[in-house]
Amino acid sequence: MRRLLLIIIDGVPWRNWRRLFGNLEGWVASGEARLWRMRSVLPSTSASCYASIHTGVAPQVHGVWGNEAVRRLDLPDIFSAVAAAGGKGGAVTHSFWSELFNRAPFDPVRDLEYDDPAGPIHHGRFHTMQGYGRANQMTPADADLFATLTMLCERHGIDYGILHSCTLDSMGHRFHHDCVEMDDACQALDATLAPFVARWRAAGYEVIVTADHGQDARGHHGGTGELQQDVALYYLGPAETLGSDEVLDQRALAPTILGRLGVPVPATMTARPFLGG
Repeated sequence: MRRLLLIIIDGVPWRNWRRLFGNLEGWVASGEARLWRMRSVLPSTSASCYASIHTGVAPQVHGVWGNEAVRRLDLPDIFSAVAAAGGKGGAVTHSFWSELFNRAPFDPVRDLEYDDPAGPIHHGRFHTMQGYGRANQMTPADADLFATLTMLCERHGIDYGILHSCTLDSMGHRFHHDCVEMDDACQALDATLAPFVARWRAAGYEVIVTADHGQDARGHHGGTGELQQDVALYYLGPAETLGSDEVLDQRALAPTILGRLGVPVPATMTARPFLGG
């Protein structure tokens, strides 16, 4: 089985990826990374997008209409497919991912950290952001999240791993994306991420970096339009690309990832992959 890491940087619109993430753009310029524009599902709400990213179906199918509708899904997803194929999955994410794909409701004492050979998420490190609001982000340091994913890779040899950071989404809701604070925050995250990307690639992992959705000039998402829906997707790895430079369907992430891992793609994931298997 090949190995791949999916890095979700929550709430960054296309234009800020291209303008402010100099390390990722540098890899594109050098030919080491491939870049696409990707469009989120509707609603472009966090939990709805999380569910679609991992199941490959729209919210109108999986029924996660918003952040208040989080529950354990009964559809095939990346984690369950990897586990069924004998691989190991790991997650360093918001607790919504644990509830959607492992078990619900989320019990912090039981679920903040676990290692379970039965899966479907074999190694999980989660956070809740309890108490989140405009005046208090309640987000972990991104350097700690990246280091934790690296630990799962190096200690447990996970085949597929996902990392999810809410820092820029939370800051965007507070400051909106056209300001000095967000310029600095995006640049800082790019600089923090870059050495870990290099380390993961050196360890043999393919890496995808993208967002679940964007944010508009008022710091909002959930609806339609380029700022709310369109994000960048960076791929670092050896795969041949399929098709043209069209805007990617977010539902194509799940079958694309499974194809790269060499894992059978469930029949429910019908979107066309954008990377060769």
